[in-house]
This record gives sequence, C-alpha cells and structure tokens, in this order.
Amino acid sequence: MASIPRRDRERALARAVGAHERAIALRAAGRFVQAEQSCRRAVDAYTRAEGARSPDRANALVELGRVLEARDRLADAARCHRRALAILARAPRHPDFRRLAIEARLALAGVLRTRGALTEADGLSRAALAAARRLGPREPLLATALNNLGVLRKAQGRYAQAVAYYRRAAPLLARAQIEARATLHHNLGGIAHAQGRLSQAEPHARRAVALRESALGTDHPSVAADVAALAAVVESRGRLADAARLYRRAAAIFQRRLGAGSLESGLTLAGLAAVEQQRGRREAARDLYRRAIRILERKLGRHHADVALTVNNLAVLEQTAGKLRPAANLFRRAAASLARAVGPGHPHSRLARNNLKTVEMRLKSAPTTRR
Repeated sequence: MASIPRRDRERALARAVGAHERAIALRAAGRFVQAEQSCRRAVDAYTRAEGARSPDRANALVELGRVLEARDRLADAARCHRRALAILARAPRHPDFRRLAIEARLALAGVLRTRGALTEADGLSRAALAAARRLGPREPLLATALNNLGVLRKAQGRYAQAVAYYRRAAPLLARAQIEARATLHHNLGGIAHAQGRLSQAEPHARRAVALRESALGTDHPSVAADVAALAAVVESRGRLADAARLYRRAAAIFQRRLGAGSLESGLTLAGLAAVEQQRGRREAARDLYRRAIRILERKLGRHHADVALTVNNLAVLEQTAGKLRPAANLFRRAAASLARAVGPGHPHSRLARNNLKTVEMRLKSAPTTRR
C-alpha cells in the first residue's frame, strides 16, 4: 500500500470504524441495503488506513458477508468470508483474531449449508468448534459452534446428533443474549418437528417468537423466520387456519423487508401452499407452489433440497388431483435432486422415492386413468 500522511490515515480509520459500527446497527435493524452501503465504506476505509491485509478489514468483510447473505447474494457472501479467512490466516495469533476466524468459518459454513454444499460446511463447522474449544470452556463462541453443527446435522438428516449438539449448547446459552436464546429455541423446535415430537416443538417455537420480538420488535425478518417455523409446527398439529394466518404474517414481513422475490419469501410461500393444499384449496396451492419454485430455483439452483421438497409437494397435489403422469415426472425430478443434494439415505430422499414408486404402480395398474 502506498504511504499516506498520518493525519489522512487517522481520518480514514475513524471513518472506517464509524461506518462499520453503523453497518452492524443497520443489519440488526433489518435495513440491509443501507447496511451494505455502510459496510462497503468501512472496507474501503480500512484498506486505505491499514492496508489490504488488515484484520480490521477482515472483520468488516465478515460483516459484509452477513449482510449479503441476508440479501440472498450467497455467492458474494461466501467470497467475503473466504477473503476474510485468507487475511486472518496471516494475522498474529491473538485471541481476538482467532475468534474472528471462528466467526468467519461459522458464517461461511452457514452460507454453504444454505447453498446445499453440506460437505464443505461440515468441515468448516467442525474446524470452528475445535478452534473454539481451544479458547477454553467459557468461550462464548463454543455455544455458537455447537448450535451451528446442530443445524447442519438436521440438514443432513442426522437428527439424533442434531439434538445432542443443541443440548450441549443450551446450558452455555442460559444467560446469553436474548437473540442467541431465541435461535436455540427456534432450532430445538425445528428438530423436534422433524422428529414428529410436536407437543415439544410448539413451546420451543413460540418461545423463539416471543424472545425475538422482545429483542427486535414485530416487523423484523428474523421474527418472520420464527413465525414461519411456528406455522410449520402448527400445521403439523392440524390447526390449518392458524398455520395459514402465521404463514401470511411471515410472508408479509418478508415481502416488506426483503422483497417478494427473496429466498425467505419463497420458502414461506411453499409452506403456505402446503397448508392451502390440505385445506382443499387446490388451485391456490398450485399457484403458490409454482411461485415458490420459481423463486427458490432462482436463488438456490434447480437441484437444491428446498427446491426438490417443494417440487415433491407439488407432485403430491397433482397426484391427488388424478394427474398421475405429471405427478410421476415431478416425483422423479424431486428424487433425483434430493439424492444429489443430500444423499440417497436422507429421509427426504426416501420419501420422494416412495412417492414415485406409488405413482408408478398406479400408472401400471390403471393405464386408462386420466393423466
């Protein structure tokens, strides 16, 4: 870096710190467009004041990655975290820099998990946990790393291991900040839901909503994510009108705060479609499924697990409507994508294969059925 006068460097550093702090506050408030602008100013100012290999610049890059993830720009977010890790690999072995490297690994692992790159996410998550352990049993990031691995194990279909990680994280978060506790309750509710323990899932899901609202208010995207998770549990308990109301509440927040084409909007539309399907509103459900698939394909790619699950659910709708040939084609697509995304042994892969077999048997036994 070319040398700049000391006074200019001090001014640039002051601008960087101020912009970085504003970016953090803006992201917490869910104002992601402004947060990105402020964070980019921080990165540029840190570069001018301290150079491209500055750990402060790495810190700002991690924050920028979090903001870009919230804006569904997952590839850009991953690049920011990788750039931060490259800087930190050459930084002095100070505990603060080691903690920042753990945060960068966890953030990158979360982005990769969302994109369906579960193997790389697994390696990063385990490395982050090992690094947190080396900082001692009271290290706050230890709970975050354990919770992160629980989420990953759920995505991999390894539910018992997910529960074990969450339980290990729970006592470490007993006195943690409200949002960290909300996240743990969200995840505990999610894994109980996946395992069919619905009477245990709902209290966790409701606690997540209450905690997050107390920290962020009622109109934050993170609150909407908790509301959507609660809707899924309520749906499974058969309270369809309540589930539809919760999904619509979440969808309205996502649309206002993130946009109608956001990833979270697509996931919520898929959930609402499933509820409408169960309520016998077939045309509304079909339209919602198709809208959700278009959004999810655009954000995640054609073969992502979330896309495949939504395709599977649309296939179920077509099957119940007697459209067996379109249903078989959709089940076939879902099964292939899930085998590719999460492996043939995952519960979701087995479900899609079984659905395909059922439809194929019906096609063989009733060749004159309307298709």
